Amino acid sequence: MTDRTDGLAWARERGLGALAERMGIELTEFSVERSVATMPVEGNTQPVGLLHGGAYVVLGESLGSMSANLFAGPDRLAVGIDINATHTSSAVRGRVTGVCTPIHLGRSLTVHEIVVTNEDGRRCSTIRITNMIKDAYPTGR
Repeated sequence: MTDRTDGLAWARERGLGALAERMGIELTEFSVERSVATMPVEGNTQPVGLLHGGAYVVLGESLGSMSANLFAGPDRLAVGIDINATHTSSAVRGRVTGVCTPIHLGRSLTVHEIVVTNEDGRRCSTIRITNMIKDAYPTGR
């Protein structure tokens, strides 16, 4: 497995999961201090053509959980225990960008904020996720 000192290579090797891939989420930067990903609006909209609120949350949880797992290190696993989102604007075209930064990096909990902006740079959603860090499952489970 790729060394975790190269966060972007580690995250790309690990993958974001089937849902994030289906939604077209692409990592562009990845470290403990800052992670960035983009997602297309097209294909992720609600019936009236706006980016679906749940799509913002998927982007936020993908970034926040993966960032927490990078921080947790080998033999530890970060799992989401709380997430909330406040949508303040809408995206209707192009791609949105999520920027994830830590608020708290502790021994057993992490808290990250993810700010999602549209192509005009306007904030569309602010997501906060809390992850619990625990021992990883034994191999084969």
